[in-house]
Amino acid sequence: MDKHSTIPFEVRSPSIAGMGAFAINLIRAGDVVIEYIGEGISKEESLRRCIDGNNYIFQINDEFDIDGSIEANLARFINHSCAPNAEAQLDGEHVWIIALRDIAPGEEITFNYGYDLDDYREHPCNCGAPNCFGYILAEEFWSVATKPDAQLSHPPSQPEQEQFAASPSD
Repeated sequence: MDKHSTIPFEVRSPSIAGMGAFAINLIRAGDVVIEYIGEGISKEESLRRCIDGNNYIFQINDEFDIDGSIEANLARFINHSCAPNAEAQLDGEHVWIIALRDIAPGEEITFNYGYDLDDYREHPCNCGAPNCFGYILAEEFWSVATKPDAQLSHPPSQPEQEQFAASPSD
């Protein structure tokens, strides 16, 4: 598929979260799945809309973002996964969703939303992937972030136990 072909997926449920994008036919690795489209907005407006609950803001650069909440943006139905089969690639002011590997007909199309460490604990992940990190977080941060089910590798010493008991829970 090239950047001007028809959309190779259908939007339906059940999926990871609500509605999802499912391949209609085989999508080959490297194929463009769809462009993430929307209104170009300033960072200030982006923050306002995020506070108002808009979940479709896509960061473009230090100056502006894309609000993908418009009806024409079917890419907004592509869910996050910690084991994605696609990725978002920035090309100037365009965001293309590109297949990382072959995607079989009927398979849900996903990409890692790539959130940073700021407030990552406010974004739990339920993708169900065997390697699910537990939060919607860029894989590059997995080694420095704390998983929600992280266990201590050794029993804590007495002072550590007291510290944990006195700490408020998340």
